[in-house]
Amino acid sequence: MRSRGRIERLLTDKSELEIPTASEFVLSPHFGSDHMIRVHHLTKQFQDSMHGSVTALEDVSFEVYPGQIFGLLGANGAGKTTCLRILSTILRPSTGTVQVAGFNLSTQAASIRSHIGVVSDNTRVYDGMTGAEYVRYFGRLYGIDAATLRSRMASLFDTLQMNEFRDVLGSKMSTGTRRKVSIARALVHDPPVLILDEPTSGLDVMAARAVLDSIAALKQQGKCIIYSTHNMREVEKLCDQVAIIHQGKLLATGTVQEFLARYGQPDMEEVFFGLLSRDQYNSAA
Repeated sequence: MRSRGRIERLLTDKSELEIPTASEFVLSPHFGSDHMIRVHHLTKQFQDSMHGSVTALEDVSFEVYPGQIFGLLGANGAGKTTCLRILSTILRPSTGTVQVAGFNLSTQAASIRSHIGVVSDNTRVYDGMTGAEYVRYFGRLYGIDAATLRSRMASLFDTLQMNEFRDVLGSKMSTGTRRKVSIARALVHDPPVLILDEPTSGLDVMAARAVLDSIAALKQQGKCIIYSTHNMREVEKLCDQVAIIHQGKLLATGTVQEFLARYGQPDMEEVFFGLLSRDQYNSAA
């Protein structure tokens, strides 16, 4: 109960908070006038005690625009997570430039953080908070005034269809409900960029469908969305543009329709496996 009491004070007393002041074919024409994300010749290397310098990303370039869902695909270990962590300002590039919402990662990382929302399958919801308390708590951390926060939460809970469980404790939420609350938390400060790392992982069919519908609604609001998944049906359903990464390199980018037409395959799963198999064959030759 003591921890619950402190949570309630944090939700009402602002004085207790510290408020933080490339590829095989060219991308199709974008939907907005200016890019929201620009990755240019991005390379990331790590030092490994056993293997020395390891290259996780090599000369990766792409752009994403407002109102787009950009699918970032690759097998485990391909470099997707490294790329997402760089876009989220958790990691810094070894070389190359990254711009998000008009800010340069090398010099304006703090500004980028206030303009992005990040959700992954590892995102946790506090057991001792209700959905509304959890989202309100993060809104307070962002320094949003009470009236604006109430209005924004009402809009988010309607968009994400969360009103029926706004007062349910995190400990009693289903996995799908927790994922929706995590998305609301990532959007409470109204960022123009949303980074989603396998947001439907571990969800049943109904919960996954609800999350996908919510993401589609956010696209219609003009959000720029980076979407990483292993589910090719989700890619075909949601993504305006797709990039496939393998062994740290960008193999190809384009629309789903461009991929299917170029490689003569019936679906993205066949395209994906074909591209990776060809790249592995070329690397071994």
